[in-house]
Amino acid sequence: QVQLVESGGGLVQAGGSLRLSCAASGRTFSRYAMGWFRQAPGKEREFVAAIRWSGGTTYYADSVKGRFTISRDNAKNTVYLQMNSLKPEDTAVYCCATGFTLGSRESDYTYWGQGTQVTVSS
Repeated sequence: QVQLVESGGGLVQAGGSLRLSCAASGRTFSRYAMGWFRQAPGKEREFVAAIRWSGGTTYYADSVKGRFTISRDNAKNTVYLQMNSLKPEDTAVYCCATGFTLGSRESDYTYWGQGTQVTVSS
């Protein structure tokens, strides 16, 4: 089993920054990929970014490319999502997930966290 706990969400003005954290516990993570997804009210969950624990290969949605950065600290079993130049349309519940494939589909991931709310005011 794997447990994922997100933190770092909050309220920020447009143009501001937030850093989300996803702390993982349970099984070892050296072969896993970690992803961030988000779900806005009334919308389907969408892919944001992903990273492979080994080697650090990253993958971003076009909507966040150049503004968001995903990184990981293997020693702390933690993945981060640095979000800069935030826009009101970034408002959503952000969830992290882990799986065996570095992908953008929900089905690529097996374990999910509960999520953290990010609200960007205009």
